Amino acid sequence: MAVDTKVIERVITIDAPPETVFRLLTDPVQYVRWKGRLAELEPRRGGAFRVEFGSAKDIAAGKYVEVVRDRRVVFTWGWEGNEMVPPGSSTVEIDLQPMGSGTRLRLVHRGLPQEAIASHTEGWDYFLPRLVDVAEGRPAREAPQHTESTT
Repeated sequence: MAVDTKVIERVITIDAPPETVFRLLTDPVQYVRWKGRLAELEPRRGGAFRVEFGSAKDIAAGKYVEVVRDRRVVFTWGWEGNEMVPPGSSTVEIDLQPMGSGTRLRLVHRGLPQEAIASHTEGWDYFLPRLVDVAEGRPAREAPQHTESTT
């Protein structure tokens, strides 16, 4: 069995029920509380997934592949106007598992070209803690200040 080396995987625990986390992943108003500034989400098989970030030039887009209420969200991902990672060219799978009164979230982002792994890893490592903050009832943390030693 071949190992897919072009995979980003993160597992986090959130002190909120799966229903809360699911809403933050699928409701456009809730989604922008932790990621992006405008979201057009149609959480059903074949539905649109489109998130506008800081500027109208930074738009992630794809389609929903699978949506299981409070359990699983799968969508394709890419960037409008980006030849290396065009819309729909990679896949994000998010599984939610109840853990006591909280949720274990497992994210797998696959199908990225090697050159895009680092930037997408950095993105998920920034946005997942923001998801935790919002799900647990806190304001989403801001980006750390970059210095020459961290860039």
